[in-house]
Amino acid sequence: MQWNSVSEFFAMGGYALYVWGSFGLTAAVMLIEMVVIRNRRTELLHDLRNELCSESTTS
Repeated sequence: MQWNSVSEFFAMGGYALYVWGSFGLTAAVMLIEMVVIRNRRTELLHDLRNELCSESTTS
């Protein structure tokens, strides 16, 4: 496709809502996934530290 102006590019030939909505949704899902993974990692490290501490105090 060829666009004659920036506004035509952002309009995407009438499919702008679908195209930019898809990009936005994908970006949002990727950001949410990064936050979820970081939280899971933090919880796992916390659980492992607690387990290690409890093992060292019982031995």
